[in-house]
Amino acid sequence: MADDKLQRATPDGSAIDPWRELRKATPARVGLGRSGDTMPLGPVLAFQLAHAQARDAVHAALDVDAIKAALAPHKVVAVKSRAPDRAAYLKRPDLGRALDPNDEAALKADPAPCDCLFVIADGLSAKATAAHAVKVIEATVPLLGDLTVGPVVIATQARVALGDAIGAALGARLTIVLVGERPGLSVADSLGAYITYAPRIGRRDSERNCISNIHDKGGLSYALAARKLAWLARAALQLGATGVTLKDAEVALPESERPAIG
Repeated sequence: MADDKLQRATPDGSAIDPWRELRKATPARVGLGRSGDTMPLGPVLAFQLAHAQARDAVHAALDVDAIKAALAPHKVVAVKSRAPDRAAYLKRPDLGRALDPNDEAALKADPAPCDCLFVIADGLSAKATAAHAVKVIEATVPLLGDLTVGPVVIATQARVALGDAIGAALGARLTIVLVGERPGLSVADSLGAYITYAPRIGRRDSERNCISNIHDKGGLSYALAARKLAWLARAALQLGATGVTLKDAEVALPESERPAIG
């Protein structure tokens, strides 16, 4: 039977769940109740499903061809890290931060100097990358105005720092790495965006700006993520820095009061 501390009765004797309104405001698991000496079957099964979805997201492979098709006719370049497979990628984060030597040579042989370079990386959730990365790029590019945008680079077995080697090889002033974030038990397909000015091997995380929780399950919308990215890109190029030096002042204003970009 359900825990009577979590329920109260109406005058007609029917039960009222006092946690119902709180659950509407958060995806956190609150007030799950009790059946005997454990949780009710429904919450147990929901937890197991969420755990399975998170594990699947970590191990899934990115469909590079599908993303290429979605980005057409924009020029797309596919590269990989030094991690030979998913198992090595998960065990050796350092390999995911280093560009495959052959791909690095190919990029340097055909540089594409630009203001902004988008890198689509599988990260720890290829599901997130496949679901959201192209839509974020489509929403962001029109807001960049006269800034030049290079070819989109799709990177597999990739960590965030792989964008530094890619940007340096192509001669980009700024990289925007769209990467699948570590899956949680609430959302398994959350996308992150990392902005780095003057990318080069050895950049620290403190030298990047991050926008996280981009997804369609109550997370940051594509439109708002695009506004943030466009503002940060312009501010970074003007300031000559990203990371702790660049504060995101644009997001402090309500959406209705934000100035136009461009």
